[in-house]
Amino acid sequence: MPNTNLTLNDKKAYFMFIKINSFLLLLLFSFLSVSSQNNLNFQEKFKLNISKASSKIKIDGLLDEETWKTAEQTSEFWKKWPNDEGRPARQTYVKMSYDDQYLYIGIKAIDTNYYVVQSLKRDQGFFSSDAIAIAIDPVNQKTNGFVFGLTPYNVQSEDLVGNGQSNGELSFSWDNKWFSATSRHPNYWIAEIAIPFKTLRFKEGKTKWGINFLRNDVKNNEFSSWTKMPTNFPFYDFGYAGLLNWNTPPPAPGTNISTIPYVSSLQSSDKEANQPWSGKLNGGFDSKIALNSSLNMDLTVNPDFSQVEADQQVTNLTRFNIFFPEKRTFFLENDDLFSNFGIPPIRPFYSRTIGLDQNGNKIPILAGVRISGNVTKKMRVGLMNMQTLAKNDAAAQNYSAFTFNHQVQSRSSITGYFFNRQGIEDKDHQFKNPLDKYGRNVGVEYNFLDITGKWNAWSGHHLSFKDGIINPGYYTNTGGGYFSKKWNIIFDITQIGEKYYTDMGYISRIENYDALKDSVTRLGYKQGFTQLSHTFYPKKGKITQIKLSETNVIFLNPTLSFNESIHELNLGLTFKNTSYLMLGTTYDANNLLFNTSFTDKLPIPPGKYKAGSGSITYGSDIKKKISYTAMLGGGDFFNGSMLQYELMTKYRVQPWGNFAMSFQQTKLTFPEIYGSSNLFLIAPRIEINFSNNLSWSTFLQYNNQRNNFNINSKIQWRYKPMSDIFLVYSDNYFTDPVMKNKNRALVFKMNYWLNL
Repeated sequence: MPNTNLTLNDKKAYFMFIKINSFLLLLLFSFLSVSSQNNLNFQEKFKLNISKASSKIKIDGLLDEETWKTAEQTSEFWKKWPNDEGRPARQTYVKMSYDDQYLYIGIKAIDTNYYVVQSLKRDQGFFSSDAIAIAIDPVNQKTNGFVFGLTPYNVQSEDLVGNGQSNGELSFSWDNKWFSATSRHPNYWIAEIAIPFKTLRFKEGKTKWGINFLRNDVKNNEFSSWTKMPTNFPFYDFGYAGLLNWNTPPPAPGTNISTIPYVSSLQSSDKEANQPWSGKLNGGFDSKIALNSSLNMDLTVNPDFSQVEADQQVTNLTRFNIFFPEKRTFFLENDDLFSNFGIPPIRPFYSRTIGLDQNGNKIPILAGVRISGNVTKKMRVGLMNMQTLAKNDAAAQNYSAFTFNHQVQSRSSITGYFFNRQGIEDKDHQFKNPLDKYGRNVGVEYNFLDITGKWNAWSGHHLSFKDGIINPGYYTNTGGGYFSKKWNIIFDITQIGEKYYTDMGYISRIENYDALKDSVTRLGYKQGFTQLSHTFYPKKGKITQIKLSETNVIFLNPTLSFNESIHELNLGLTFKNTSYLMLGTTYDANNLLFNTSFTDKLPIPPGKYKAGSGSITYGSDIKKKISYTAMLGGGDFFNGSMLQYELMTKYRVQPWGNFAMSFQQTKLTFPEIYGSSNLFLIAPRIEINFSNNLSWSTFLQYNNQRNNFNINSKIQWRYKPMSDIFLVYSDNYFTDPVMKNKNRALVFKMNYWLNL
């Protein structure tokens, strides 16, 4: 066990940190007590009345029906980016209507006859393309809703917005059926949209919905929104949504059952496991069943995720595992109900633990069911059960989850969960380690968000239970923040015990590998985090924003002895032509407790290390046919040095083609007995769109750190709305000492979206 004796200086540093942050916390809540939004009647200022269609509407992108001539039109939009002052250079106008089946949106965007569009592929490049989007909050509780986006070339994007995502990013990972058409003219373009009421989740009889609209005018590096909202909030922050006022309640969505059956054929070989070419036929289905107007059930039987693109590899210079995002569709609808617990380094729920091992290899899933949505006006719940099959040495597992999210006050929430992983023993899988039998987690969190979205505070308490461990493991964190147009302040205090396990989650740092002893030691820690940033908005010149930020993280061992501290200072410049420049410096002090290896020579021994480094990053104008990002960094690295450079370039043939190349090289140099390392990561990507419904993409990755060369090539044909045919080829090779095939596969998959 490493030496974690507490020194007097360590005690002083820690308690000074606690005192400062406790003072900041008291100061925060004193402001919270008097914080209020002056525009309590905000939605009355931005209100759009909607009436039933007086004529049949054909979705052709023309807006020539009688209904559109009489429908009420939104007021003019406000600038949203790069500042929120005044009106945009080009205006946008929106009208809405409905019938018994669809919600209709008609949009006229004043423009030139040239557009910037990154791709014809669904869900790709929305925020870097000319586009419009609609954010809808049918419950009008300012917490969750839907986003639908469209480019002038009729490229659709859609996503769910969950509670707590207002400062996050849209992934456009949720898919559902809706219809659209566009037409392009010399001085404007038109979008006509029909969203089935079955696609939306809303409470029957409610006549006041939250709504907002976004306009991307990338040519002017300008974003605008219908409601006037601060530039530091995303347009899908429903705290700044306007009001959609129905003259009569929208029609009930009725029966809403969708079934998506699939069939697939797999031809594969695994030379690493000495398995020759073999074939396999497979089939299964997914279903979406609306239990009521706001509660949905997802069911999957023998799911197949072969069409999901391979993970984008990265060079890992840390001592811990990398967090990869979830890409499988089944886990993504209302995923905030499950995945938002904790803070980014520690997540009690991480869906990639289900059906994937630590290396991303597939573990077969037999079936799964998930229920999510609103059960009352202010209560959302999530229920999930997944059953995996045994594979090789891995036993079958059952995963269960229950979560709730109860809204309190205007935008705050109390959330809680119970997660359970249960291993299933059989004659081939007997658990020698009691920790493998099961893992259970419970937790509750409080998240305060004031009506303006500027003041935020949170506190969470989590426990874990394992067979053979008498006392439960614990994890707690408390923090707060202030987010204004110019100032961002965040602080957080976290404690995690070494007996805290998350069999359905992700934890960074708790497992420490000793390269010399080939052993893993669990070690809890305490973490303090502070971040302060200030943004300037120059009135003149080519710079639109200047952001200066300072970040400090300190890690202490359970006895409060020092473990590591990281201090960063960054300066970011954003220019009117969409290019940017970032300068950063980092100082890292580390009391390394375990032998750590970055080369094939002797590991770096435990001890105290100090390192300073710097970097410069430049991103070019994304409107150009050729754009690039270049980074150069280097400095001290433990008892050696690091030099790193990266170049990512893309050639865009609008609107049908994207040809990209990413190259990264990292040189680590240590004293001779510890060796050196030269790490390469090369990743070319080709995307060709023959139409909005037919595309071919190929992604190659060469990573000598993982001794792997990967090819992932996919043809996708959307032959009917939400119904696809995929042809996927994947290939993996060892790269050292010689290029040698690991495995390869060819998959044909066809699914069909059937509404019942």
